[in-house]
Amino acid sequence: MAQPQVDKLLQRPLYIFDLPEEILYTLQLKVQPTATLEPESPRPSTPSANGEDKQDGPASATSCGLCGLNFPTLLEQRSHVRSDLHGYNIKQKMRGKKAVDEGEFERLVGQLDESISGSDTSESEDDEDDELSGKAKPKDSTLSALLKRQAKITDGDADDAPTKKRKRGAGKAPMLWFSSSKLPPNTSLGAYRAIFSQAEQDEEEKLVETIKRKQLSPKPPPNPLLQKKAEQEEDGGVPLPASMIQKNTSAAGPHYFLCMIGGGHFAGMLVSLTPKLTKKAGVEDRTATVIAHKTFHRYTTRRKQGGSQSANDNSKGNAHSAGSSLRRYNETALVEEVRALLAEWKDLIDSAELLFIRATGSTNRRTLFGPYEGQVLSHKDERLRGFPFNTRRATQSELMRAFVELTRMKVTTVDEAALAKQAEEAAALAASKAETTAKPTTPKPSKPSKADEEALLHTTQLQALIRRSKAPALLSYLQTNNLPPNYPFFPPEQNHHAPTPLHLAAASNSPACVTALLVKANADPSNRNGDGKTPFDIAGDRPTRDAFRLARSTLGESAWPWDSAGVPTALSQTEVDARTAREKEAQAAEDAAEKQRRQAEMERLRKEDREKEGAVREKKFGKGNVLKKPRLTAEERRSEEARGMSEEMKMRLEREKRARAAEERMRRLTGK
Repeated sequence: MAQPQVDKLLQRPLYIFDLPEEILYTLQLKVQPTATLEPESPRPSTPSANGEDKQDGPASATSCGLCGLNFPTLLEQRSHVRSDLHGYNIKQKMRGKKAVDEGEFERLVGQLDESISGSDTSESEDDEDDELSGKAKPKDSTLSALLKRQAKITDGDADDAPTKKRKRGAGKAPMLWFSSSKLPPNTSLGAYRAIFSQAEQDEEEKLVETIKRKQLSPKPPPNPLLQKKAEQEEDGGVPLPASMIQKNTSAAGPHYFLCMIGGGHFAGMLVSLTPKLTKKAGVEDRTATVIAHKTFHRYTTRRKQGGSQSANDNSKGNAHSAGSSLRRYNETALVEEVRALLAEWKDLIDSAELLFIRATGSTNRRTLFGPYEGQVLSHKDERLRGFPFNTRRATQSELMRAFVELTRMKVTTVDEAALAKQAEEAAALAASKAETTAKPTTPKPSKPSKADEEALLHTTQLQALIRRSKAPALLSYLQTNNLPPNYPFFPPEQNHHAPTPLHLAAASNSPACVTALLVKANADPSNRNGDGKTPFDIAGDRPTRDAFRLARSTLGESAWPWDSAGVPTALSQTEVDARTAREKEAQAAEDAAEKQRRQAEMERLRKEDREKEGAVREKKFGKGNVLKKPRLTAEERRSEEARGMSEEMKMRLEREKRARAAEERMRRLTGK
């Protein structure tokens, strides 16, 4: 095909809902062809003493040391590297097993239920990668079927075998690739699978007809006045009036709803699939028609610490700072604003073809999907999609970038010869590594017993409750699961510093949990950790240490060996309150003394300023001469009185003066 004609077809981006006719009517869904290999002509070999095949002559440049074969030409050697026999022997070496010859491999293949042409239609991760690159993988189904059969035989068909989880990456590829006779054979066109409904994806052979059916005629350019209004709206971020939206957008036609929320940022957009005709530098182009859009931002994320305020409250309890209160208010306000916007757009959202939503975190997902009264979005909506690519902060420009990425066909050129060369080099490298290492497979770690799993679960739950200072929940968990108060955490080697709940409560500076464990759960304070330290020894602050002394006072001296546990003398609640009162009085006296000292210092500084001002005046006018202040006018006097006041105080002062003047006039009129 002539290069200028190809360049003309690809000179503008390919919008999937408005493709050029030359490409649209020649579009074909790409499939993976199965190449036929040339017959192999290995040199005869003789078995060695240990049963392995040995070549009659020295290894040449066209030999395969893994399979023990020689080839007369380089082409036949390359065909062998791509064969199932070579691939199977590579797998055998990686498993630490012996390679097989052609006769043994044919016997194994003959035992398969599938035909030699391959009837296995399951897609593997490698198949998806080859599909994305447009590369053919010859006779891969035969080798896959053989390896799967051997895996089933190895695993066994025991009735009590657990169901295996689906491997990550075993699903369908996010891209669908097409070819066109109007483009070179090594050029592929890609479209995201997510823009098709589930029913359309199930009928993959009819995807080309689906694309043809979804074509939309572009709208003519708008008149200059409306174009100027639209540009002002895009630049200034001010939404268009509803009347203008109805006149200048195809809201009644097919459209998408796109939404992103995270980190206090929200962006939503309804965009029509009907493109607008524009011209840039004399080249015709298509642009998107935004029906409506809105962005919100609220300060909800804790600076330099990450995470929302609600997440921090759930993990550590409510904070009481001014910033935390502001963040809580902003989270509530953001939820109300987003849900109000969704309710306002409900009719357009309900009529949208697809909903593309990115919501990071459970809080943001609850904001969109509720449940709440008047809910607009639902988790069970079949139109719901995620963005099949990475996205950045939720902004209007990012939503538009995502829409363009979703609806613009990808053009890729694949060099088949280069890919084949890379595959050969990778196969040769894998074979050489397998020959040099040939290490047995690493044994899998033993599965933990049921008792260990249960102990690990109890440990995780108890530690979470203690770290969050949930004393009532901690006692309830111990009682519900019939656990001792000195329950040893599992595994012991990972809980060397805090092996028991009381140790962890002391190390976490949780007086409430310490008191609950000692007084109500009857925990032993004399237990020692791996370093020989008792819970009191690793307590980090005075309130936690006081909790031990209060428990000693409450339980009595005979309850536990308090001295060997390192706990000081008993301390009553009255003594704690008296000490707290003394400390407050001392602090108040110290604050009063500091305030008095600052006032004295300020008075001294004012006196020094007056003395300096007097010295300057005497130097300028002479000693004994008094500089009389000039008489101020009424306006200057009012300005002098209002100096340093806020606008509100000035207005209040002016109202008081006017009121007094009115009272004086009334008094004079009445003669009182």
